[in-house]
Amino acid sequence: MADYQDKEIEITTYQNVYSPGQEVTVLFQESKGFAALFYGYLFPFIIVLLTLITASAFTKNELFSGLLSLGILIPYYITLYFFRHLLKKVFKFEVEETI
Repeated sequence: MADYQDKEIEITTYQNVYSPGQEVTVLFQESKGFAALFYGYLFPFIIVLLTLITASAFTKNELFSGLLSLGILIPYYITLYFFRHLLKKVFKFEVEETI
């Protein structure tokens, strides 16, 4: 199996009883995957890029512009951290038994 990986995820609700070591299939809605990709990678990239362009235009100092554009990610990821409980409700994994 080329795509076999051991990962630990949190499943909040499930219908059947599963035992440790039992093979299951983990399901995730494709549309939710695109939203996770956007919040985790694309939106931060856009923020960094826009901050870098704006800071470079106003300050003409590359070092300050670069540090500011990277530093802008700190409040972004802190905000994501504080909203992690809401994100857990949005991004749910489902489990089904492998036959």
